[in-house]
Amino acid sequence: MSQKVSSIQEQKYDVTVGRVDMKLEVSLIPVSDIDRAKEFYTSLGWRLDDDLVMGNDFRVVQFTPPGSACSISFGKGVTAAVPGSFRGGLIVSNIEAAHKELVASGINASEVFHGSPFSPAGRISGPDPEHQSYRSYVSFEDPDGNGWIVQEVTRRLPGRVDPETTTFGSANDLASAIRRAAAAHSENEKRDANWPEWYAAYIAAERAGTELPM
Repeated sequence: MSQKVSSIQEQKYDVTVGRVDMKLEVSLIPVSDIDRAKEFYTSLGWRLDDDLVMGNDFRVVQFTPPGSACSISFGKGVTAAVPGSFRGGLIVSNIEAAHKELVASGINASEVFHGSPFSPAGRISGPDPEHQSYRSYVSFEDPDGNGWIVQEVTRRLPGRVDPETTTFGSANDLASAIRRAAAAHSENEKRDANWPEWYAAYIAAERAGTELPM
């Protein structure tokens, strides 16, 4: 017994055992009309990755939102879930620009709101007054009633992003980060001599949710 416990403890604290990354790759969306859903997600501007048909009982269509590392799939023989039962979340760096883009694409999106992202009774019109991350939203549904919540995030919570890696999903996200760094930098003009280094440090820290440089 003691040998077994000792072996388990050694394995538990063995620093040579690496963590296996598990990255969310695909979410399955239940739909009643594949072609109608395909047309809808095309109108959103999402990238069509594949439309694979295998015989009469299987078809899978895959889309990826702009800048996303996760895709959605729907089709025939894909999921037994009831159409309209899916709920998903999307992240943007500018909620008002995202709302404008959705409406321009013909999507029946809600107004921008803050408060509760899930209960309509708890929604307050307009974005969060201070534009705090995770506080402003837009919602919309696909033709089957599958619901999407769009959430504004400009600064990640600690641990959400690897502090050793700074990546951006789009040029717009990077541009927004640079604007915020510029606003913070202007508070102390003495930093002008090394502004590129300061901008880089500020953007990387903001992205990772760590302490911002002063």
